[in-house]
Amino acid sequence: MSLCIIPARGGSKRIPRKNIKVFHGRPMISWSIQAALESGAFDQVIVSTDDAEIAETAKAGGAKVPFMRPAELSDDNTATVPVIAHALAEAETLWGPQSLVCCLYATAPFVQADDIRAARTLIEDTGADYAFPVTSFPFPIQRGVKLTDDGRMAMFQPEHALTRSQDLVEAYHDVGQFYWGQKSAWLAGKTIIGPGAAPLVIPRHRAQDIDTPEDWDRAERLFATFRGM
Repeated sequence: MSLCIIPARGGSKRIPRKNIKVFHGRPMISWSIQAALESGAFDQVIVSTDDAEIAETAKAGGAKVPFMRPAELSDDNTATVPVIAHALAEAETLWGPQSLVCCLYATAPFVQADDIRAARTLIEDTGADYAFPVTSFPFPIQRGVKLTDDGRMAMFQPEHALTRSQDLVEAYHDVGQFYWGQKSAWLAGKTIIGPGAAPLVIPRHRAQDIDTPEDWDRAERLFATFRGM
């Protein structure tokens, strides 16, 4: 059996109530729930939250909230893996053993049902611990710079100052939408980003973190363009 877990705690600081803040006419979390349901990839779609309002919003969007997340897993310092391991254990008491578990973030309005299905196929075909979407950096990371205390700048990798862009290895980053994982990987606490993970490459225009008000504004503008395509 396969399970979708959407972690959505109530204590967002930089964007208050981010998980249920209205984004293009709907609570943010509803976009993730819709994609999960439309994918047809899950036996159950549940939300792990410590917040009653988020729980009600999630249920109105079609997800299940069969338990409330304990306070010790709901603070600013709690990592994703233990939250998923807890939700998995709770789900198995209700629906029996699960094999594949997908962590889908509540603030991922660009997530596509097709990508969820494709990543499931990827993890099944490769036997990887995890599979999730990545996208390429728009600029060579080898040419990245840092600002110095004297008001100047310095390259992180000055040895590549004269290297042609086409000769540099292309770099990718996690887009922060979802992570398919083997049950055993989640329970063992294996690191998500590492040699045991298989990448699903997606276009840059479908990747946007939403951590700050500036991110939110950019996401709204990008989403309006994306939905019109």
